[in-house]
Amino acid sequence: MIRSIIAYTAIFFCIFIVSFSLHEYLLDEREIILPFSLKKAYLFHLGFSLIICTNFEAISKVEKFFDQLGYIYLGTILLKLITFIAIFYKSIVTEEILPFATRISLLIPMIIFLLIEAFIVAKILRKNQ
Repeated sequence: MIRSIIAYTAIFFCIFIVSFSLHEYLLDEREIILPFSLKKAYLFHLGFSLIICTNFEAISKVEKFFDQLGYIYLGTILLKLITFIAIFYKSIVTEEILPFATRISLLIPMIIFLLIEAFIVAKILRKNQ
């Protein structure tokens, strides 16, 4: 279990470093200024996804909760979305219409980390079946 958690941490940090650097580089090249901190958005998704995956690794060992893991994961996705909106509410709602680059910059880290997180959770569920 410890080895899996270390692997998840390494995967998420590598994804963070590569995707954030590339995203920041592309925004600098196009001289796009965002009304929010891109680094904070990436760090939020990094931390939340890492917490979800490590908790799922631990909870999957408990037979009592194993049958409910799918529902628990759906709840955590909803919690992640609500928490993200609450934290970045001021940045999202300050302008009437967000420019396309801003909307995409909000979605890119969410999609990247959600895909990796879903893959890891699916792997955990398959491993313990």
